[in-house]
Amino acid sequence: MGTEETPRQKKVAAAIQRELASMLQNAIRNQGMSNLVLSITKVSVTVDLSLAKVYLSIFPQNKASNYLKGVQDNAFHIRLDMAKRMKHQLRRMPDFSFFLDDSLDYEEEIDKALNQPQNPIEDREKLPKRQKK
Repeated sequence: MGTEETPRQKKVAAAIQRELASMLQNAIRNQGMSNLVLSITKVSVTVDLSLAKVYLSIFPQNKASNYLKGVQDNAFHIRLDMAKRMKHQLRRMPDFSFFLDDSLDYEEEIDKALNQPQNPIEDREKLPKRQKK
């Protein structure tokens, strides 16, 4: 059996993504941070539904790590608020792990590299390597 998500995992992940996005965007609006754009690009849930990995895209990017730290520091409270919001949908709220989604940055780097005069596919040394943190 592969690492394919079960229909239940997909359903729970989609519900969490919807509710969490709504909750975080309301919090941003209530704090008057109109220049911040936060979106949840992906949620994946473990088979036992005990952990949800949440990938965030945050703009402006130069503030992303500060906002991510704020979200990570408040993960416990976010989980409690989510449990209240989703009490009729989920018996037990998974723990949350928050990560920055850098896939858009990566795509942008690839586009830049492909549009350079020298072809990075033919000369691989010119393509910036993707760094995982």
